[in-house]
Amino acid sequence: MTLRTPLLFILLSVFSSLFAQKKTYVPSARDTSVKLLVDDPISAALDSLAYLKLFETARYGSELNRNGSLGFSQDSVPIWDPAILAERIAKLDAQSPFKLVYNDEVKGYINMYAIRKRNQVSRMIGLSELYFPLFEESLAKYKMPLELKYLAIVESALNPAARSRAGAQGLWQFMYGTGKLFKLEINSYIDERCDPIKSTEAACLYMKYLYSIYKDWSLVLAAYNSGPGNVNKAIRRSGGKLNYWELRPFLPKETGGYVPAFIAAVYVMTYAKEHNLYPIMPRAIFNEIDTLHVRKRVTFNQLAGVLDMPVEDISFLNPTYLLGVIPETDKYHVLTLPKSKIATFINNESTIYSYRPANETRTETVRDMMTKMPVAKTHVVRSGESISMVARKYGISVNELKKWNNLRSSKLKRGQRLKVSSPYKEQVKDVVTASGGSTSTEVKTDAVPAENANKETTSETPKEETKVVKEAPKKNSSKETGVKYYKVRSGDTLWKIATSHGMTLAEIRKLNGFSTKSKITPGQKVKVK
Repeated sequence: MTLRTPLLFILLSVFSSLFAQKKTYVPSARDTSVKLLVDDPISAALDSLAYLKLFETARYGSELNRNGSLGFSQDSVPIWDPAILAERIAKLDAQSPFKLVYNDEVKGYINMYAIRKRNQVSRMIGLSELYFPLFEESLAKYKMPLELKYLAIVESALNPAARSRAGAQGLWQFMYGTGKLFKLEINSYIDERCDPIKSTEAACLYMKYLYSIYKDWSLVLAAYNSGPGNVNKAIRRSGGKLNYWELRPFLPKETGGYVPAFIAAVYVMTYAKEHNLYPIMPRAIFNEIDTLHVRKRVTFNQLAGVLDMPVEDISFLNPTYLLGVIPETDKYHVLTLPKSKIATFINNESTIYSYRPANETRTETVRDMMTKMPVAKTHVVRSGESISMVARKYGISVNELKKWNNLRSSKLKRGQRLKVSSPYKEQVKDVVTASGGSTSTEVKTDAVPAENANKETTSETPKEETKVVKEAPKKNSSKETGVKYYKVRSGDTLWKIATSHGMTLAEIRKLNGFSTKSKITPGQKVKVK
């Protein structure tokens, strides 16, 4: 007993000292009285402006104003007293239907815009010369507050190609489902969520609908960001409160910074000169661009070659077209160009369509393609099979299965025959017929998706289906340049990954040593350029 007791005290003292050291060390790593503003999606959207090539030879049209009446030197960063900031926001609040307040959260975002991200904000102010007149026209049409134009700053920093981690796209950051709800066309070639005109129209309709529910513009902003479902849940959890600042603790974390960022954007854009912020002008602004209608297929490379324009400029002015191609369909598509290039396009339209740049991929006729394309595979429903079981078996979604088979109900009958791969051959025939063209129409070989053709067939597959020749896998050099890895997500296909990285299906297969029957699974890493 006498030997154990001292040993026990020694062990207890050692553990106590270790615990005491850990307990006192961790809090001292950072002063908890200091509030940190972590980098968030709003800041990331601003950073995306640094890579826009539209500014590489930008016009600094505001240089005459940089040493203007306020007397700041060119590199000066004014720091204003919080009382002055609060006074200015109070003036804005008196003239606005929004509840504009000043607090620590708003101050944090003002510092981000006016101090930490000054270069990006200068570019954003330049972009406002391109987009704000368009926004104001639509907002006035629907009799909505013009301050809503600043919402696009919070959403995308006025970058029409902005894409969030959740998949939201464009100036107004529409998710896929919301975009479809407001009739925005989304396919392999076109994403109208990136169309400045159509997406602005959809955003106005969506915000007007939200205002009819909440009758409060701050709640409209919160619902636009997180969805009305999350706002409704926050109202219930708060006991029925309808004030944004009282609801804020019950909203998703990202939405908690959304309204403060909006207030800061309104303030900084209004008082930009007081913070010595002046626009860096892009190579195109609102009164220098115009649109025309295009009915034939044309690529950005063709336009750039004949019109003597950078491809990056054409791409920026036409963010709707995902692959740098305006496809040929039964309706016209809108092409946006600088006004100085409109007459050149009209006078040389036939030359542009027939021009073939050296860097364009080989093209072939629809007739040639149709001989290579597979007929849709079929599956005969067995006893006890559900629609989800069939979809899972072939790696497709239930919605795709319904769409390909024109099914309104999810119920299946024994012996029922289902198409379990996309009938691309029929789709190409429909496009040719609808456009009034013949099967000699030229299309881009690599642009036609054929990923579903590589899935294994069932015993019910027609015998005349095109055979697939297996390619021998090739070893990749360990010294590859310009190659990175992409992590496969649920719903991805090899064709989808290839096109999103500017590659063809053949190129991505060759790079990874895949055969035509190779499959990819979620979590797998694929090489892309």
